This record gives sequence, structure tokens and C-alpha cells, in this order.
Amino acid sequence: MKVRGARGAIRVREDSKDAVLDATDRLLREMLRRNAVEAEDLVSVIFTATDDLHSVFPAEAARRLGMTHVPLLCAQEMSVQGAMPSVIRVLMQFHSDRSLAEVDHVYLDGAEALRDDLE
Repeated sequence: MKVRGARGAIRVREDSKDAVLDATDRLLREMLRRNAVEAEDLVSVIFTATDDLHSVFPAEAARRLGMTHVPLLCAQEMSVQGAMPSVIRVLMQFHSDRSLAEVDHVYLDGAEALRDDLE
């Protein structure tokens, strides 16, 4: 097994605790499902949020999913002029037998526009 990393992002409909946690939960579940990752396979998860999202730490959604022993880190995404607003981004590191080409990166709810190189 090797350590692999999967990227993900999701647009959040509004800056409320429920909206941020619901979106983050959905993104995490989809990243885990598509990459066949179990909680024991996780190494760490890094979250970033655009500067217009400040109602709750996205990592709270991971804790609610049972990731209580996984190192989690939240940070603010760089504020770049013209960048897409209301986005939670995730970098999930995990142990896997998948090749780099087999790792599935997940972009949802309009965040797909951030990665035109992915199908």
C-alpha cells in the first residue's frame, strides 16, 4: 500500500453552519466512496474555505462522520481576485493500492468548473 492523495471541492449555497456541514459531509462521503477508503486508511485531511465562509470549521463534519482519530486541519483559501466564492476544498491523504491514475478527485455543485482537466 502507498499513501495517495485525493482532491475535492464543493460550492456551499450559503454561509450557515448547516449548509457548510451538509456540503462538507456530502463531499467527504463521496470522496471516501469513490476511492474505496475506510476510516482506518486515512492519514490526514486538510480543509480550506474561501474567506466568505466563516460560520463553522469544515472539519466538524469529518468528526461527525467518526473521524475522531484522523488528523484534520482547516485553513483559509487564498483570496485571489476573480476566484470562485463559497467553496470548501479538501485534500485527503490515505493508504491505498490504487495507482495515481486510479485516484478519483471529486468536485460537486458547481466546483467542477475548478478542474477542466477532470472528467
